[in-house]
Amino acid sequence: MSSKRILITGAGSGFGEGAAIGLARAGHEVIATTQIYPQVTALREKAADLGLGNLRVQKLDIRDPYDVEAALKFDIDVLFSNAGIGEAGPVSEIPVDLLRNNFETNVFAPLNLAQKFIRKFIDEGRPGKVVFTSSMGGLFTPAGFGPYVSTKHALESLAEALDGELRPFNIKIQTVNPGAYLTGYNETMAETAFRWLDDSKNFNKRADVQAGFDALIGVPEGQLDPQEMIDAMIRIVPSDTGKFRNVVPAAVEQMLKESQQAAWTHTV
Repeated sequence: MSSKRILITGAGSGFGEGAAIGLARAGHEVIATTQIYPQVTALREKAADLGLGNLRVQKLDIRDPYDVEAALKFDIDVLFSNAGIGEAGPVSEIPVDLLRNNFETNVFAPLNLAQKFIRKFIDEGRPGKVVFTSSMGGLFTPAGFGPYVSTKHALESLAEALDGELRPFNIKIQTVNPGAYLTGYNETMAETAFRWLDDSKNFNKRADVQAGFDALIGVPEGQLDPQEMIDAMIRIVPSDTGKFRNVVPAAVEQMLKESQQAAWTHTV
């Protein structure tokens, strides 16, 4: 596998930061982008401390049209679309504007950026690749996390459509689907519900919602070592071949297959 030029969104923390550093260490030319300038400064300092001259850090808020246009000036081989936010809480009562905002960041903005780079690849007559960070939640829906995982279900569908549409142009599409890794993302996402849930107004009670979160992410199976997923991203993102969908770890892939099979006999 040759060295690749890779742009990563959402590299200010978690998987994105870890993958950016790991890909640069592996010899790739990496443009790591973050949503806000303080994250740019922090990651630049880390890159300098690590001696990674091939890790460039830039600001890219994927919902900012000026940032997007500036990013399109980079010549890249791979777009690793990793940026996203999470809203949690009961779908039956979540304010719809919060859900709409989650879709803007996790679905519409990534698609807009991908479309622009795809057109650039096509206009330049060269191959390219887009990798989307989806989630295990893109393939099933646990109660309490419906707002966030519905955006990943949508992203899965768009990625699948892009895969079929772009094969004639030698542009490859993949998803990476992390399990419940302990990056802090799931834990802070769970907190979002409690800024609007009110026991005096909502029929979903705060204690019950919290208990549901604890059952999913407050157990060892919900706090996996994120380095496993970062290592998988470092391997998958620059690869020339591989699976369209990449669920990690293998135990979660098996669980998802069983869950999807069970859906065919689910009754109400």
